[in-house]
Amino acid sequence: MVSHFRDWLGEAHGVDFDLSEGDYSRAVRHRETGEPLPREETWPLLNGFFETEMYRQTLVPHAREALTELAGIADVVVLTNLLDTHQERRIAQLEAVGIQHRVLCNQGGKGTPVAQLLDEYGPSAAVFVDDLALHHLSVEKAAPQVFRLHMVAEPELAAMMPPAPCAHARIDDWAEATGWIRDRLTSGLDARTMPMIGEIS
Repeated sequence: MVSHFRDWLGEAHGVDFDLSEGDYSRAVRHRETGEPLPREETWPLLNGFFETEMYRQTLVPHAREALTELAGIADVVVLTNLLDTHQERRIAQLEAVGIQHRVLCNQGGKGTPVAQLLDEYGPSAAVFVDDLALHHLSVEKAAPQVFRLHMVAEPELAAMMPPAPCAHARIDDWAEATGWIRDRLTSGLDARTMPMIGEIS
């Protein structure tokens, strides 16, 4: 999403999106001064993107094939940090590229909704995949029995984002990640016995 959001910001609003510092909160900047936009100006821009520009987003390579394969052995849920008002648009967007799985919108850390999904489905094993370290921390606290895979599928962002300390592994490609996820789902292991990235020296 980063490149699509950045292009739209430049075209429609004349501001830049620079993640070179790896800090989302300071990434949207005035083009003339280079100063970050305050948070109260940034969030409406992000919301505006999802209201009218979601079509710009393209499918991550191998994601559709990976999710289709994994759906043969697991329930797949897309947990996306969007306002609830965007849920139907997100569902339509994903269905248009062949991803037809349950979609849930969330605001804030993803640990609580993941724990709620565990209560609902009662799985023998679960894997959480996300690109942001803060969500891996949130899930580790709320549902430590879940295996956590840090995936940053956008190459530009992957190059500058370090592995999430609370994840169990970092893999940035769905084709490679499929085997790791399948093994975690079928291993019979407890995620709490597996070292996290931040615990490996």
